Amino acid sequence: MRILILEDETRTAQELRSGLAAAGFEALVATSGEEGLALGSTGIFDAMVVDVMLPGISGIQFVQRLRAAGNTVPVIFLSAKGNLEDRLRGLEAGGDDYLAKPYSILEVVARLRSIVRRAQPAQAQARIQVADLAWDARHRSITRSGHRIDLTPKEYALMVLLLEHAGQVVARSQMVKAVWGLEGAVDANAVDVQILRLRRKVDDPFPVKLIHTLRGVGLVLEPRG
Repeated sequence: MRILILEDETRTAQELRSGLAAAGFEALVATSGEEGLALGSTGIFDAMVVDVMLPGISGIQFVQRLRAAGNTVPVIFLSAKGNLEDRLRGLEAGGDDYLAKPYSILEVVARLRSIVRRAQPAQAQARIQVADLAWDARHRSITRSGHRIDLTPKEYALMVLLLEHAGQVVARSQMVKAVWGLEGAVDANAVDVQILRLRRKVDDPFPVKLIHTLRGVGLVLEPRG
């Protein structure tokens, strides 16, 4: 598994690289946002570990540019700032997880494996269809009535969760874990915003609605009416 480490402090970068290598990862270090963008665009990495506080292009800006270019590779942010506001800012920017310093390399390894697993759907679920909504996992595409729906990484993660549990109630706690990789640390409004954006793209242009709310419980994906 190839990991890109984006860290400008030499000692920290080497410690991360050595720790990941000991865990069986192949890690490459970039020391600036510019270098990271050049390497990240190659598509050879399975995940990235990104320091938030970088000179020039910050870690946040780096991930925002990746996501704007359509790159969905899983990202863990590392930062000396670990309060809720900073964590949410990183996750809203497109990060999949956020780890405050000081951290254990064992925890970094565990979280890397977790976000990579979430990004790799099981082969048995290579294609799921609900009414005219279809998900092709191999090509990471979601279509409705044959038309591709462009989704942000968070919208895509939420849509995949609903598709994997089609016809079942998906609780808000499941959404938080699937989309942000955290439990109990995401403002309710952030979840509502993602649901609203997803509905606008998946349901609003079509007469048959598929995403339904069970008030106080969660969401269910199924055709009604």
